[in-house]
Amino acid sequence: MSGIQSHKDLRVWQLGIEIVKDIYSVTKIFPKSELYGFTNQLRRAAVSIPANIAEGHSRLHKKEYIQALNIALGSCSELDTEVIIAIELGYISNDISRDLLEKINSEGKQLRSLISKMMEYSNSNT
Repeated sequence: MSGIQSHKDLRVWQLGIEIVKDIYSVTKIFPKSELYGFTNQLRRAAVSIPANIAEGHSRLHKKEYIQALNIALGSCSELDTEVIIAIELGYISNDISRDLLEKINSEGKQLRSLISKMMEYSNSNT
């Protein structure tokens, strides 16, 4: 039996949670005028990543799981862009952004790998 019992056992989900915590920490220092705009958008994109991984993992059909992983991957790309914008606006320092962008990049790679494996599995079992 596989060591994966739930979505919480997936490294890709665990990294997603770490990214969420980082985003919440970083956005605490954003201007108050951004609270309901840019801050909220960054947080929603970050939360969407592990939330969609979890939702997909609970699906009975592999195609639904792959779709949820694709949504998580899209949120990952969205978050990457939003972090770059935050850097350009001077809201995030270079030191913090480097680590954050590396984590987001790693998350995207892990998601692409998982999607690829799920598609191979799905195609071999049809």
